[in-house]
Amino acid sequence: MNTTEPEARLHIEGALRARSEEVADRWVQLQLERAVLGTGITEAELREEADLLVDALRAGLEGDQPAERVVSAHPGLRQAITDLSLRRARAGASPTGTSLAVLALKEALLEAVQHDTRDPAALLQAALFINRLLDAAGALSFSTYVEGREEIIRRQSRQLLELSTPVVRLWDRVLAVPLIGNLDTTRTQVVMENLLEAIQREEAQVAIIDITGVPTVDTAVAHHLMQTVNAVRLMGADCVISGIRPPIAQIIAQLGIDLSAILTRATLADALAAAITMTDQPAPRQPAPAAAL
Repeated sequence: MNTTEPEARLHIEGALRARSEEVADRWVQLQLERAVLGTGITEAELREEADLLVDALRAGLEGDQPAERVVSAHPGLRQAITDLSLRRARAGASPTGTSLAVLALKEALLEAVQHDTRDPAALLQAALFINRLLDAAGALSFSTYVEGREEIIRRQSRQLLELSTPVVRLWDRVLAVPLIGNLDTTRTQVVMENLLEAIQREEAQVAIIDITGVPTVDTAVAHHLMQTVNAVRLMGADCVISGIRPPIAQIIAQLGIDLSAILTRATLADALAAAITMTDQPAPRQPAPAAAL
């Protein structure tokens, strides 16, 4: 008589209840033997993961969902696999290695089932159930890993952009953003956010955007600059663009880009002098020489 899926589920449940520690130990051993780990994962962390996932798997099997839907239907099991994948992503394991680590649980679980039954038909049905169950777990771990790594990359990229576009205080109520490299939409957004926050925090009246380090200016770059200038003005501050070198001035003229509504200066020093004047502050003076005794 063929063993049905409910009977296969009962065999697996029974094996997990009776041999959960053995399953967890065997799973840890298989992962260590097959070297599918990231460099930052310790054996103690593996054992903790194994205990959590085996317990969640046992709880998930108590329902009546088909094998391929157990993972998605049981919140605790889905969360355990998600957490495992994200930890592996942060530790530097590969997505393939992470999926293989989850799939290695198949062997550990089937070995536990074999201790309780020798019936070939029962073992076959249990193996098919385990395959469908853990294939779904492996697919979830892979997709979670990829999403986690993408989020890490996005966060790191934004941090690099923020580091490459610092807002500095040059004078009382005068800020500057020295730009180096190409200016695209994403970077413009970061520049704008950082600059507007700094204007509010410092109660600045003038913001200097220095493009000395920008290799070239085209229509797109000019558009990004205008967006930033308009945003600064909406905050109630004035804007000065410095670093207009002769080649850049020629390109702007040839492209017909109109920057007439924006105050421009050739150097950052010239822009600072203009900014100080705009804030109605006295220019810095050189200290007088000490009188001779």
